[in-house]
Amino acid sequence: MTAKPANILHLNNGKEIPLPLFLPVFQPETNLVSMEEIKEKYPVKGFIMNGFFMYKQKEVKEKLLAGLDVHDYVDFQGMVMTDSGAFQGLKRPLYLDNKKIVAFQDQIGADIVSPLDLITPPGDNRTNAKGKMDATHKRIKQALPLVKNGILAGVQQGGKFLDLRRESMHALMEMQVKYVAIGSLVPFFNKNHNLEFVSKVIAEARSICGELPMHVYGAGDPLELPFLAAAGANIFDSSSYGHYAAGGWYMTPYGSLTGPELLQSTDWKCNCHVCRENEPEQVFSSQGLLAAHNLASIFETLETIRMQQEANSLENHLADLITKHMTWFPESDLQQSWEAWYG
Repeated sequence: MTAKPANILHLNNGKEIPLPLFLPVFQPETNLVSMEEIKEKYPVKGFIMNGFFMYKQKEVKEKLLAGLDVHDYVDFQGMVMTDSGAFQGLKRPLYLDNKKIVAFQDQIGADIVSPLDLITPPGDNRTNAKGKMDATHKRIKQALPLVKNGILAGVQQGGKFLDLRRESMHALMEMQVKYVAIGSLVPFFNKNHNLEFVSKVIAEARSICGELPMHVYGAGDPLELPFLAAAGANIFDSSSYGHYAAGGWYMTPYGSLTGPELLQSTDWKCNCHVCRENEPEQVFSSQGLLAAHNLASIFETLETIRMQQEANSLENHLADLITKHMTWFPESDLQQSWEAWYG
């Protein structure tokens, strides 16, 4: 296990957010779980929102630039992080300036601001990975003096090359960033739960950044989060609760299932508010209910991580997760890949 990071995130407005932390991706008007339900039913401390979408929606942008704080826009006074459109930029030209989107995020009151980093998929060769890393570093340097109210996320890139990842972290430390985000990591472990490379990246980043908050962009599978936390990460975000629901996937601490018959074939029973109030067939037949259950599963996982860390028993918990998971999914890479890194 890596050294313990700090357990409080200090925002510039004086708010203190306990870690580990999960930030649900929230999109007004289209979210499968409403803000009202999330605030009422879940121990939510923060959200991440797409700053690029708000910037591109004329009416929303005008209201925000006229003085409407992003917290008031979504009716949530906890932590709000915004992203820059970097993920959208992977798929199409954005015609967007780094300075403009960073200044916009800060002006509308985001607590954590994201630079317009360059995502580096696993297939990128070394030349491309190095070029994107260097460009990302230049954008972070450009953005730092522009963020007056929030905290700028220093994003690590480097693709599949551990030495570039290491170089990126040292560059971020030289820039004296206060918040570290690990970029372009999810594609390395979203197939068959292979955590070997991911764990190496996170653990080495933690050894370099010390107690700084460390965010893994896009991580939101309840099975994987305890392992990422053990490697050294303590902030996560994802829209997985909705995306999994759209695909018919029901999250559990041991892996995700499709169909009530698979759930009923296990010896595990969920006690979240959704499953207490609905039969499995009802949950699986409704994307809204499935998303609400999935979100509950993620928050329950974060609470379990917190308790296990406080009791210094996370290692034993991981062993239990591996045992149950491999019983359900014997073809999974989880055990082999975790042991290859951790031993």
